[in-house]
Amino acid sequence: MIESPSNAPDSRVRIVLVEDHIILRDGLKALIEMEPDFTVVGEFDAVDQCLAAIDELQPDLVLTDLELPQRSGIELLAHVRHLVPKARKLVLTAHNSEEYVRAALNAGADGYVLKDADRAELILAIRTVSAGQQFLCEAVANKVLCGYLSGGEARRGAATAQSITGREREVLTRIALGESNKTIARSLALSVKTIEKHRSNLMRKLDLHNAAAITLFAVRNGLTGEPGSAVQFEAALAQNASVG
Repeated sequence: MIESPSNAPDSRVRIVLVEDHIILRDGLKALIEMEPDFTVVGEFDAVDQCLAAIDELQPDLVLTDLELPQRSGIELLAHVRHLVPKARKLVLTAHNSEEYVRAALNAGADGYVLKDADRAELILAIRTVSAGQQFLCEAVANKVLCGYLSGGEARRGAATAQSITGREREVLTRIALGESNKTIARSLALSVKTIEKHRSNLMRKLDLHNAAAITLFAVRNGLTGEPGSAVQFEAALAQNASVG
């Protein structure tokens, strides 16, 4: 369902919901629209329906489940990234495995929240992501961290990590630890434009699309320090994933 457009200017955050369970979708809409600066401009139960309307809707944020009929929310995230580049993307799902988190982040998700979250956490996630930051709910961030520190599954992406230059590796590590482009440039005695170029090259080479994905990649591939440095890892995740 699509909300009729209005001629009056509207500064509210325009949100599209993609959830195939009608009762849950209705509840989410009611919860979200309790906030005066949020408005739901579209509701869909499948990926194709959403993609057919998203260009017209031009949402500020897409809130989607991952488990959808016929096509997955992962596909939706990837398409939205190209169709509406400015739209922010927040996942709301029951899946909490590291594989789902990694796939969502690499497809362009800016945030990841579990369906057992309370209203306050969901609203915080929407506000954080719509403001241009990343958000991983605490349970997901902790799972990723603990999975790495306990050995977890074999690291992936090691071969790709070896393809980056020494300078790119240094920039990646600093991004993962929450440093801004300006801070990195000052520390390395380089221009901000040079850091931005290194960052762009890293994202292209590693197929990563936001700071949260960079942090996850860096942690999984041992690029943020000694494996035992739990405090460092936790700080990186909190900084780049905007964990509440």
